[in-house]
Amino acid sequence: MRGLPKFLLVVVVIGAAPFAVWRGWWQVPPQWNPWAPLDVRLEPNMLTPWKMMRLGQNRELCAQALATSPVRFLPLADNAATANCPLNNVVRVQGSVVAFSSSFIATCPLAVGFAMYERHGLQPAAEAVFGQKVTRIDHLGSFACRNIGSSSRRSQHASANALDIAGFRLADGRRITVARDWNGTGDDARFLRLARDAACQSFKVTLSPEYNAAHHDHFHLDMGMFSLCR
Repeated sequence: MRGLPKFLLVVVVIGAAPFAVWRGWWQVPPQWNPWAPLDVRLEPNMLTPWKMMRLGQNRELCAQALATSPVRFLPLADNAATANCPLNNVVRVQGSVVAFSSSFIATCPLAVGFAMYERHGLQPAAEAVFGQKVTRIDHLGSFACRNIGSSSRRSQHASANALDIAGFRLADGRRITVARDWNGTGDDARFLRLARDAACQSFKVTLSPEYNAAHHDHFHLDMGMFSLCR
């Protein structure tokens, strides 16, 4: 019983701290402030998943986060809510530090997820294995108004909330593809596994050839509601 007052004090302090940060009474670095916009340039921490989750609920926060990244994009207008596959809060991604095989449509959260992946996962993996950067990403597209396989559920591609990546090109011109190199034993295969594992930290769903045969030639990356890393 004598420990109860101290316990209650700890509970009060823990409960009051987030409120003090939210009200601005207690100043903490942005990366440790749950209500500060996500800054792509800062190292991820335990609050990053929370900040990423908020992007899908707040257009302004997402736009602020995307502005801290090197992603080049054009904002696109929402299409009609009556469309078979409505598009909301989408941009056309044109490039970043890496080039793309073509521009693609993405939700703002997906574009931010890619920016986080590029900076904190993909490029470190390339540097670790090859000592050089990825300069180009070959993809299979993002928006496709369709269901998942033969199911009745809409794919994340139907809202441009998913991207399929087929391969990577390095600064020296070396080309690495999921279809050809995933089952190898050398550096290319090691890099692809590091790239897949890093994607799991930036996207809600990451599917590789280990998931099923339909993904034998690409990584599926999306920002849907559920989490899966395979």
